[in-house]
Amino acid sequence: MWEEKTQLLESVPGVGYVVSTTLVGFLPELGTLDRRKIAALVGVTPLNCDSGIWRGRGAAWGGRAQVRSALYMSVMAGIRYNDQIQSFYRRLQEQGKPAKVALVACMRKLLTILNAVIRDHTSWQPQFATP
Repeated sequence: MWEEKTQLLESVPGVGYVVSTTLVGFLPELGTLDRRKIAALVGVTPLNCDSGIWRGRGAAWGGRAQVRSALYMSVMAGIRYNDQIQSFYRRLQEQGKPAKVALVACMRKLLTILNAVIRDHTSWQPQFATP
């Protein structure tokens, strides 16, 4: 079962052996939760910390640090080799988003893709991906 999941995850460009085994080992909920819940579980959703005069600035924190760091490295490779992640990152940069904000958004997008791959038991198919 784990071997099948790692093979499915490694079919996505930018995801290698270390990332796939980290996701299978530290995130057994992958493929069973919806995209919002899995992103919150990993810690790549912006959470507001509004108090007093501090309003409107969210930061991604909490969640599972091992998975988050593995996703970060995977997104760094994905920006170079995965056309869908690359176009999404460039679009965010053109909109004026800071680099780290764009990277966390790409991490969330990659996690959503990986969640769908495991949920549907299908390997990565770039012809169906939309930028």
